[in-house]
Amino acid sequence: MTETKPIFYINDQKCRNSYSCVRVCPVNAIEVRAQKEHPTIIPQRCIGCGLCFIACSPGAIEFRDSRENVKKLLSSGRKTAVLVAPSIASEFDDITDYRKFVSMLRALGFTYVHENSFGVDLIAAKYADLFNNAEGKYYITANCPAIVKLIEKYHPELVPNLAPLVSPMIATAMVVKELYGDDVATVYIGPCIDNKDEALMYRGGRLVDEILTFIELRQMFEEFDIQERVVKMSEFDPPYGHWGALYPLPAGILQAAGIRRDIAVSGVITAAGREDVIEGINDFEKYIDTIRHHFNMFFCHGCLLGPGMETHNERFKRRALVRLYAEKRVSKLDKKQWEKDMEKWSKLDFSRNFNPNDQRIPEPPEEAINEVLKIVGKENPDEELDCGACGYQSCRHFAATVAKGLAVPEMCHTYNLRNKQEYIETLRQTNRKLAETKRALKESEELAMREKEMAQSASDMMNNMLEKLPTGVVIVDNNLKILHSNRSFINILGEDARAISEIIPGLVGADLKTLMPFNVYNMFSFVLKEDEPVVSKDIHYEDSMLNISIFPIKKNRMCGAIIRDLYSPEVQGEEVINRVSDVIEKNLEMVQKIGFLLGEGASETEQMLNSIIESYRKKSLGPRHNR
Repeated sequence: MTETKPIFYINDQKCRNSYSCVRVCPVNAIEVRAQKEHPTIIPQRCIGCGLCFIACSPGAIEFRDSRENVKKLLSSGRKTAVLVAPSIASEFDDITDYRKFVSMLRALGFTYVHENSFGVDLIAAKYADLFNNAEGKYYITANCPAIVKLIEKYHPELVPNLAPLVSPMIATAMVVKELYGDDVATVYIGPCIDNKDEALMYRGGRLVDEILTFIELRQMFEEFDIQERVVKMSEFDPPYGHWGALYPLPAGILQAAGIRRDIAVSGVITAAGREDVIEGINDFEKYIDTIRHHFNMFFCHGCLLGPGMETHNERFKRRALVRLYAEKRVSKLDKKQWEKDMEKWSKLDFSRNFNPNDQRIPEPPEEAINEVLKIVGKENPDEELDCGACGYQSCRHFAATVAKGLAVPEMCHTYNLRNKQEYIETLRQTNRKLAETKRALKESEELAMREKEMAQSASDMMNNMLEKLPTGVVIVDNNLKILHSNRSFINILGEDARAISEIIPGLVGADLKTLMPFNVYNMFSFVLKEDEPVVSKDIHYEDSMLNISIFPIKKNRMCGAIIRDLYSPEVQGEEVINRVSDVIEKNLEMVQKIGFLLGEGASETEQMLNSIIESYRKKSLGPRHNR
């Protein structure tokens, strides 16, 4: 197989940034970065569990599609054998008889149709032998590919405890290849999407040539208009399985192996579902000498609820359907023939190896975690709500993930809510103060007319100068509140900023921290604090590359910046290599003059404004303004 596409990926055109995928991922394999518009799945960290696929309501999470490859196999003239998971009982309850289902598969073009339950019986027997001869060593079953990846990538110390046995899918494929020869193509159909990666591990992807999920199979039935009412009944090809038909149940393989499940005498604990599995692996790692049991694990609640199914609910109904299906199959089984088949095919080598692939990211230093907690407003332990709305176990876990570069502060709901509330309140206060100042100016109009005209003239000149600059210009105070900005700066920020500027021209009074990412406004804080410029820094911002220069205007009180969008037609049209230094120097001079004008304008109108402010100080000024 030459497929290189990751098993799961995000379709950016469908993504709505709900971050539901990030919240359910058990291993932080989905990163969110400020410079990227949408989350991204990191293939090497992904364990293929499919929780993100199930959780994504817009359907933006997609998986590697195998339908075209299967159709090519079926039309190639090569004999093909399909291996069907016994989970069909819980998925295709709309088909009245499994024999009709077998005929529908033959109608698609498959030469042979085998059920995977015989492979379950073979591997179950091997597990019984392994557990009985463990001699004090305890094992974790290796039937679920997501469990295997979870241990290889995030608990590599437990790799020696993975049972060295292939999965029932692989065992069934080995039997089929022995029956018909290596030239026969094999296609496995089941509820697990991660089987697509598992198949690549054996014989270079030629033991199981392709994997179809139940979702893809339904789509193929629909594409070729194959319906139950137009086919006759047909039976699976032998060898037939026994209680392996119970495999979709979490403990089904134990029953197929004849292992008692009574907790008082059983030597095996079954854990299924994300929460039980994660807790089970952690307990196995720490306390196995106390627990002293083997662990049978499935990341889903059994294979009757795999991510490759049409729906993922009605668990107990599905359990009943699996049980009824297994009872029906076993009631028809020729037990003596089954025993002969088991004796014959048990001689195959079902052993396997594992490859530790440590993907754990070292924990960031405590200072970095505390810095993130401070940013999101949880500097004190009492403020750590651990509400889980971000998808992480605790506020500290979330902060550590942000510090690792896999998440952004905006994923914290309380942080976002507080920022919005503060911003709304700031706008309200600004509007109120503007209204009060307007009334005061009206009452003192005759006294302050000349000074007002002078101030207006200076303001007009400054605005005209700013608006003529093709680069973005912004001037902020020591609290990172915007004093002045031009249209180019607002256009760089995007649609939201343009909408706000319609209400508050020039974004005056807006908080720079709410408009630009952390790494940008952090540079402004540096310039204000150190009184040193930051010159010509290139920063990725959304779909643009910004060239930013920041310089102090008044020490520790005011700084300004020029921002150039390197992707804009105006900038691309310049002779960038030869003229960039001249452009920066000219803009710096221009904005420094603007800063000087601001200072001069303030001096000339100080006497007039003081007389107004003194009259209205009690009712129009607050602690925030006094800063």
